[in-house]
Amino acid sequence: MPFLTRPTLPAGTLSRIPQPVLPTGDGLVLRPWRPGDAPAVHAAFQDPLMHQWYVRAADSEEEVAGWIEEWLGAWREERTAQWAVADADTDVLLGRVALREIVLGDGVAEVAYWTTAASRGRGVAARATTTLSRWALDDIGFHRLELLHATANEASCRVAAKSGFSLEGTKRSAVLHADGWHDMHLHARVRGD
Repeated sequence: MPFLTRPTLPAGTLSRIPQPVLPTGDGLVLRPWRPGDAPAVHAAFQDPLMHQWYVRAADSEEEVAGWIEEWLGAWREERTAQWAVADADTDVLLGRVALREIVLGDGVAEVAYWTTAASRGRGVAARATTTLSRWALDDIGFHRLELLHATANEASCRVAAKSGFSLEGTKRSAVLHADGWHDMHLHARVRGD
C-alpha cells in the first residue's frame, strides 16, 4: 500500500555527512565525542545530581569508552546524534547535547542534555540546546523537536523555555528513575517557531 506523503527527511540525511562541529558563537562548541573524553564523562556521572535525573550510572572509564563508541556509531546509523559541549577556547568538557529517538521519515527527534557540576548555572545547557535546535530545524530540516524532563526538575524546565521549547503538557508516570516513576513535561519546537 503506498504512502500518501513523502518522508520529511530521507534515509541518509545524517549519515551521508560527517557529524559537524557546531559553535554557539558565545564561547561554546558542540563537537563529536572523542575516545579521550571518557575520563571527563565518567567524572561527570559521579555527581549525585546526575543520579537523580538520569537512568544510567557510569561505573568505570572503560564503560564510558563503550558509550562513546556507541554514540559515534549511532550517527552513522541515524538513531541518535550526540555532541560533547566544550569550552571553545580550552576544550574542557561542560556537558552533552543530543538528538535521540530520531525518526527521519517524520522529521522528529527528542533533544536531551546534561551538564557537568562545574558548568551549571552558566547557561551552558540552554545555549547548546538552542544551537543544536537551530541546526536540526533550519539546516537539516527536521520538522519537530521534543524535549522531556521530570516535572520536578525545574532547572530543565528553565532550559526548555530559554531554548524556545513550548510546554505542551504532562506525560503522567512516564519514566522510571531510581526513586520511582516520574511525571514528565513535554516541550516542543516546530520548524518555523
